[in-house]
Amino acid sequence: MRLEISNVSKTYRSSKGDVLAVDDISLNVEAGQFAAVRGPSGCGKSTLLLVTGGLMAPDSGTIKIEEQNPYDLNANARARFRAENIGFVFQQFHLVPYLNVLDNVSAPAIAVDRQDVRDRAHELIAKFGLEHRIHHVPAELSSGERQRAALARALLNEPKLLLADEPTGNLDRENAEAVLEYLREFAQAGGAVLLVTHDQHAVDAADVVHSIDSGQLVTT
Repeated sequence: MRLEISNVSKTYRSSKGDVLAVDDISLNVEAGQFAAVRGPSGCGKSTLLLVTGGLMAPDSGTIKIEEQNPYDLNANARARFRAENIGFVFQQFHLVPYLNVLDNVSAPAIAVDRQDVRDRAHELIAKFGLEHRIHHVPAELSSGERQRAALARALLNEPKLLLADEPTGNLDRENAEAVLEYLREFAQAGGAVLLVTHDQHAVDAADVVHSIDSGQLVTT
């Protein structure tokens, strides 16, 4: 697994003027690596993650995941490529509010027609200590439980790359450390992790740290 971000730029255009959110950023993340991009709110971190994950096309530059540029694929093929290769973890969890934990964790299998989805979902629910919450909907879970459910969902299709956007932002220190440990375990098992955050505690968990300010990579 290798993630290559090469000279990527992204501008948002509006009636109030253009905002250059990502400005000519290049960085790589290798298999077995936990990389963090740190910076203040509004500096372009989340935009970089969306572009990297095949969710928002850059204005210029290229993204390659395992030598494949997702933006070279049509919309359906790109969605399948994301489902097979990338797991997403967000600060706001993005769990489906009317689905219970089992169904939320199982949901990514829809894109890849996975045959062992229930067994895999139960395995992950057990790994993240959520067996007693398996039939609960997100509103009935604590913040830590919601993020663990979101992590389980991200791992369902055994992705090669995890993209995490402020995954500890809504958690207390104990739950935040548990999430960071899961991300470290994923990298140690041969996956690649790209985390964006303004939390120094989360930054300290990473193997490699980049800094971004006003859309530009300022240190590596």
